[in-house]
Amino acid sequence: MLASTSSTYFFDYESPAIQALIEAFKNPMLSDQEKATGLYLKVRDGWRYNPYDIVFRKDALKASNIAQKSHGHCIDKSVLYITGLRGLGIPAKLHLAKVKNHIAVERLTEKFGTNELTPHGMVDVYVNKRWIKATPAFNKELCRMTGVEPLDFDGSEDSIFQQFDKEGNEFMEYLEDYGSFDDVPLEFIESNMKENYPKLASLMNDAGELKL
Repeated sequence: MLASTSSTYFFDYESPAIQALIEAFKNPMLSDQEKATGLYLKVRDGWRYNPYDIVFRKDALKASNIAQKSHGHCIDKSVLYITGLRGLGIPAKLHLAKVKNHIAVERLTEKFGTNELTPHGMVDVYVNKRWIKATPAFNKELCRMTGVEPLDFDGSEDSIFQQFDKEGNEFMEYLEDYGSFDDVPLEFIESNMKENYPKLASLMNDAGELKL
């Protein structure tokens, strides 16, 4: 079995929560492209984007636990989407990067003193014999509130960011690409955040949760 289709501690697609998530897409009449685009919309809009829900605990990034919440940050929602894809037999990997001008992160920018956010999570999906990128983080309600079009994904081309808002202003930019991972690199995520945000430790409580 390819690593990018494997079940892991984080990508636990055998769990009841993930099986419920993907049940509607188990139709053999659907192509992998149709399954990938349908599940993308379900994850994008079914969980509200919340960049402040950062927890440095292993269980917080387990897909079946994320599925039982109503919100999540970009890595949470990427993990959920990857797990659903793998449960449908579609290879998928976590892709991480550093971005500028993220959506709805005023409090983070105020606390950290920068509008460069890292690591930002997206998904590498293998459809029609090629890898493409998808970003299911930003639910359509939030996009409309912040003046950008929701980010769509058709299963044939990369869908990674809203470069401009509705007024034509530059909105989001990728600064650094950390590559893709077959499993969640928890240690890298923690060290990357601590390196980029020196004040982070003082903002965490004893349970490893970010206090903003």
